[in-house]
Amino acid sequence: MKHRIFTHSQEQDVFTDLLFNTLLGFAFMFALAFMMIAAPEEAGNVDAKAEVLITVRWEDQHPDDVDAIVEDPRGGLVWYHNRDTGLMHLDRDDRGVFADQITVDGVAIANPINQETVTIRAAQAGEYVVNLLHYKSHYSQPLPVTVKVEKLNPRVSMLYYGVHELGGSGDELTAIRFTLDGEGGVTSTSRRPKSLLTKAVAGKS
Repeated sequence: MKHRIFTHSQEQDVFTDLLFNTLLGFAFMFALAFMMIAAPEEAGNVDAKAEVLITVRWEDQHPDDVDAIVEDPRGGLVWYHNRDTGLMHLDRDDRGVFADQITVDGVAIANPINQETVTIRAAQAGEYVVNLLHYKSHYSQPLPVTVKVEKLNPRVSMLYYGVHELGGSGDELTAIRFTLDGEGGVTSTSRRPKSLLTKAVAGKS
């Protein structure tokens, strides 16, 4: 039986080949594991891109219920009975202190923040109307409500900020109307009143 004798150079070549094949195997297993992890995420991927953010806020821990009603250029409405038009989405519907809870460390606690948010996902040209509805009131005094409209791209800029007073249950007012051009630029703004509640209720039925 003959024993093969390797020279020092040949031993180095064998070691290099073994090391290379080992690294190649690790790289293949890593790539396979990554694909198995990434595939479910890609299947359920949701594009969270937004062009405009509308924020409606009133006093924290206040029991009143205020609703945002927003109309897009196509006539679509988002409000608590229709949270999505494709172009816009009601991200948070706040009902004052009613059923307003968050979970912290497994414990449900009252959320003191009164805020509704609407995102406009694509800057479609045309006019947008932002209305406030005092859905439920518990006091006779007017309720101050702030409205902030921010354009998010290409950088965050304030399109509108204002404080409005709602006078009681059923009170509706137009906070701001703004028009975007084809490139998402703001061409005009106004506060000319436009009721959206009747249209919203009709669309619900």
